[in-house]
Amino acid sequence: MEDWIDLVQWPAMAVTLYAAYLIGSKRPDRRIFGFCMFILSNLLWIFWGWHDEAYALIALQVALLGTNVRGIVKNEE
Repeated sequence: MEDWIDLVQWPAMAVTLYAAYLIGSKRPDRRIFGFCMFILSNLLWIFWGWHDEAYALIALQVALLGTNVRGIVKNEE
């Protein structure tokens, strides 16, 4: 069972790259979707980090999750 959890890092990376692409958009709706994708990637990284006991990675992802929520709020203004 643990082998499939190791595979979570690949979709997490792909979602992170896709989110980075989206927040470079001039359209606010795409930027907001990009921040939502970043939040999804944060959750995936946290899940993977918990399994691997990578607590520094988890702390980083929690902090980045906060900045992504801030990004959504700023783009909605």
